[in-house]
Amino acid sequence: MFTGIIQSIGTIANIESKGGDCRLTINTRKLPLADAKLGDSIAVSGVCLTAVELGNQKFSADVSRETLSRTTLGTLKPGNRVNLELALTPTTRLGGHIVSGHVDGVGEVVGRRADGRSWRFVIAAPANLAKYIAEKGSICVDGVSLTVNGVDGKRFDLNIVPHTLAETTMDEFQPGRKVNLEVDVLARYLERLMLGEKAACSPGGITQEMLANSGFISY
Repeated sequence: MFTGIIQSIGTIANIESKGGDCRLTINTRKLPLADAKLGDSIAVSGVCLTAVELGNQKFSADVSRETLSRTTLGTLKPGNRVNLELALTPTTRLGGHIVSGHVDGVGEVVGRRADGRSWRFVIAAPANLAKYIAEKGSICVDGVSLTVNGVDGKRFDLNIVPHTLAETTMDEFQPGRKVNLEVDVLARYLERLMLGEKAACSPGGITQEMLANSGFISY
């Protein structure tokens, strides 16, 4: 588990193809690896990876075909910058929100403008994730814990303060950029729980009829 508070901006040092999968080697800069061990989880731009090699200010992780197909990691090239965070511990300050590192989908930056000293970003989420994104709710974008300012259909906007822009890769975000999205884990589990016993056989999700039968809406 993670908090979405970025600890360092790393750089892709090497990408080694391995029969459809790949091994990433990442220069970590200021990420505190002194206590890190083989097998530890490290979030790379919001994707939870397992460290299989550890060195001086660098680590390597294998990335499966599944992860390459569902995240932006498959588009990375040597020299690209990535957001890094070590897994939280029982004594970690939970300054962001609970993040699993399991990416739900890939969104796209569709707008960016200055707003005082901050920047406003508009991101388009995949249509199937729109129902999980709520105004003033939490969302993880490329590993960064953020608050949703507003929602318009499948689009949502974010207000990014100068500190966040400087300490993450968000200063590189321009329209057309693809980003990893992880919705609030509570929203995902709530939908599944509301299915009740139907979760074992129902191919669909929450419907208007189901909400009405559960007393959440009335006609």
